[in-house]
Amino acid sequence: GNLPIKKVLIANNGMAATKSILSMRQWAYMELGDENAIKFVAMATAEDLKANAEFVRLADTFVEVPAGKNLNNYANVDVITRVAQEQGVDAVWPGWGHASENPKLPNTLKEMGIKFIGPPGPVMSVLGDKIAANILAQTAGVSSIPWSGSYGGPDDGPLQAELNDEGTIPDDIFEKATCRSVEEAVEAAKNIGYDNGIMIKASEGGGGKGIRFVDNEEDLKNAYIQVQNEVIGSPIFLMQLCKNARHIEVQIVGDEHGNAVALNGRDCSTQRRFQKIFEEGPPVIVPPETFQKMERAAQRLTQSIGYVGAGTVEYLFNADTGNYFFLELNPRLQVEHPVTEGVTGTNLPSTQLQVAMGIPLYNIPTIRKLYGKEDIYGTDPIDFLVDEYVPIDCHVIAARITAENPDEGFKPTSGSIERIKFQ
Repeated sequence: GNLPIKKVLIANNGMAATKSILSMRQWAYMELGDENAIKFVAMATAEDLKANAEFVRLADTFVEVPAGKNLNNYANVDVITRVAQEQGVDAVWPGWGHASENPKLPNTLKEMGIKFIGPPGPVMSVLGDKIAANILAQTAGVSSIPWSGSYGGPDDGPLQAELNDEGTIPDDIFEKATCRSVEEAVEAAKNIGYDNGIMIKASEGGGGKGIRFVDNEEDLKNAYIQVQNEVIGSPIFLMQLCKNARHIEVQIVGDEHGNAVALNGRDCSTQRRFQKIFEEGPPVIVPPETFQKMERAAQRLTQSIGYVGAGTVEYLFNADTGNYFFLELNPRLQVEHPVTEGVTGTNLPSTQLQVAMGIPLYNIPTIRKLYGKEDIYGTDPIDFLVDEYVPIDCHVIAARITAENPDEGFKPTSGSIERIKFQ
């Protein structure tokens, strides 16, 4: 590596913070013989302290941050960077949620000379835009479902573009995939076809906001206005509905040396209210030869954009036809990453840490072991686009326990668990 990291700020709370500290401490003990080789600084609100939160007790030290909503603390880039500078940390681990996908965080930390354990700001920024992400995927040869940036016809592209010096898609290419008016949306829908139905999406939407399904032109005109008003100012695009699709993920990690590894994947098809309920790996619904193509496509995309760190390439997979289509690339570690750890034997937070230190992926012992290397501490390169990892011989299922209030239309809620029993 090229950057010793001895002190890390955990810019998260709860399970994410607890898991990261435990995982990185375990790695330090197993590889360095000292679980305290890396010092951890936690950010704690008054509520965290009152609850005697586990992650606060696990950390070597903590800094109290403003209470209230996360924009006051864990999602506040100014608070995170100030604490990082005052505490003299070498790196910041963002986890998931909060500020983990805010490009301002890696950009600001870079200016301060502090390592962000995740992808570069410009790459994160472009992946946060669904239109740009789809164009980049097409450029890397990843299949995309018919949409306003590729109708699936012989003469329409698909649209392709390399990142420019600013780390963005050229405006003229971006605009070709965007529907800026009802008239443009109607025209794009004619090219895509209404047979399977069409999704109208706001590029900056998410979590159920800025998305509508239509199957005729009249409904499209009304729904376009609704999406426009729901996510004001966001570019809008159209995409064919993929019926009977499974939600399949490929866990990827890229390093600073241009390598990208695919660490198997997960089937996250069982969802409620746009939230995953069950995640399992490996995704047995996908034939092995097809899944390997999905992995390779994810690796090509990762390499082509200079992605560094852990991320997830998400696909829609049609089990009836065997076709798969790019959905998005999440530029962070996912909640369900322990499924991947279980099936591959890798420790993902520690892998993120080692990548941030500048260590090549093929020098990381757990990855070398996954690829069947006898000398797990060797330094001979692995061609991740050619070599295959050892067969997966286990299956892992993760389930999320969620709370809903039946008196309010099963609205998500919170509360204390009084009794729990697993049989």
